Amino acid sequence: MARDAWHITRDERTLTLSRTRDVRFDLAQLSFIPGEDLSRSRLAHQIRQDMWRRLQRLRGFCPAVRVTAQDGGMAVLAGGAVHGPVTRRAAETIADMLDDPDLRARWIKHARRRP
Repeated sequence: MARDAWHITRDERTLTLSRTRDVRFDLAQLSFIPGEDLSRSRLAHQIRQDMWRRLQRLRGFCPAVRVTAQDGGMAVLAGGAVHGPVTRRAAETIADMLDDPDLRARWIKHARRRP
């Protein structure tokens, strides 16, 4: 598999981005990103990149992001599979990332669909 190969599954409202076809969320946090007309794919890729930057030292971590369109924005489930112990610190790291106002602003700006 190429290093940049990501599996994307989508339906009418939900997009899931992961390294493997068999998506697992051993570790996950949920958040809501407000905004109309956002690209689920762009949003998922941005969140995955930032999550990986923070958790790449977590042994056996395989990131995954699920973005579901809802009224007024997107519900985001960020986390992934962990082949090893799941720590409270890892969950707090994802929660802090999802709540970071600067990151959220960047994600929204990047995910806005261009006319």
